[in-house]
Amino acid sequence: MPRYRTRLASLLCALWVAAGAAQAAPDAPAPAEPAPQAEVTPATPPEQGLLPEAAALAAQVQASPIVQRVRDAASGLVVSSMNFIGVRYRRGGNSAAQGFDCSGFTRYVFEHSIGLVLPRRADQQAHDGALVAVQRSDLKPGDLVFFNTMRRAFSHVGIYIGEGKFIHAPRPGGEVRIEDINLAYWARRFSGARRAEMPDVPTPN
Repeated sequence: MPRYRTRLASLLCALWVAAGAAQAAPDAPAPAEPAPQAEVTPATPPEQGLLPEAAALAAQVQASPIVQRVRDAASGLVVSSMNFIGVRYRRGGNSAAQGFDCSGFTRYVFEHSIGLVLPRRADQQAHDGALVAVQRSDLKPGDLVFFNTMRRAFSHVGIYIGEGKFIHAPRPGGEVRIEDINLAYWARRFSGARRAEMPDVPTPN
């Protein structure tokens, strides 16, 4: 599968670059979020095995040093999100079988990893009352990160995974992937971050 080997080589190369290394900016902005609202479905384990090539790509990417360090420090939410590396972008998509758009991806990961059902669109997620605003300097793995990619704030969303990286569904023709939040393209368009504050679980007597 030459196409997947090429894609894997490119993604691994990007992941091996240190946080301060220079990289080229994406070649096109992320698309606006779709208007249709998705129906809430019962929580089920994250979909795996639906796209064999994507699953193999994700497994090899997760063996890279930076992803190993992220896994050591990150929550199950972040590890869950990386199961979908290589899943194709689809406007209005809500699952690995369909493909994801940016907010469909974050919504799916949050619902199926921590049980929090987010609104459907990126701007709605940014204003959801279940999330609290955090400063960029205080980002932690699992935070939602928002960008102004359509000349309006909160028009694109991804999940911060640590070490200056975030994972997202970028645009039509793209796939779920990891990128550097410090790249000039993303740094200029960063418009905020939100965190799910999980309630403390009482300790049984």
